[in-house]
Amino acid sequence: MQANEKIKVALVDDHKLFRKGMVELVNAFAGYTVIWEANHGLELIKKFTTDEEPDVVLLDINMPEMDGYETALWLKNNYPQVKVLTLSMYDNEEAIIKMLRVGAKGHILKDAEPQELKAALQELSRKGFYYSELVSGTLLNSFNREVEEARKAADLIKLNDRESEFLKLACSEMTYKEIADKMCLAPRTIDGYREALFEKLHVKSRVGLVLYAIKTGHVVVS
Repeated sequence: MQANEKIKVALVDDHKLFRKGMVELVNAFAGYTVIWEANHGLELIKKFTTDEEPDVVLLDINMPEMDGYETALWLKNNYPQVKVLTLSMYDNEEAIIKMLRVGAKGHILKDAEPQELKAALQELSRKGFYYSELVSGTLLNSFNREVEEARKAADLIKLNDRESEFLKLACSEMTYKEIADKMCLAPRTIDGYREALFEKLHVKSRVGLVLYAIKTGHVVVS
């Protein structure tokens, strides 16, 4: 992007008065320009096939024809380079988490101050995402619930001493060969431990093992 080139924004919301006000607000921000508007997701799809492609889409959640969840997922699958910022009255955790899972890079309330919207657009441009205190708190609460659920589930899954030792070592930077040497076992035996834990813990990768270990308290992140 050229130094003097403006970041292109599209606005999708079925409330026309609100939308018009948002267009004026975004256009007043230095370095940003609204290139088109849409009433809902289906209209957005038509715009993408005929009009100029935006860098950022400001997206409402509750819309007719095609809501924000479906629209964000369509953008994720078809235009993953386009950053989606949710604009909504919804501040409940379920709505925010669902939007983030289908590709939104941030969430801002419609009654937020103009400066927060400007900050959100700037963060999207610089970092690729905008996590406000609301979103950060929502993610933390969601993770804490997952940790609690994982620990309850872990009470039903018993690991023997060698499995626990392997799990902790798998959370280090050691290779599987180095883990085998550390445990005084053959690499093939370590492969057996790994595959057995994959099946027992319902994970598919070393990353999955690490996440399980953190959530269940087998390892503590300082």
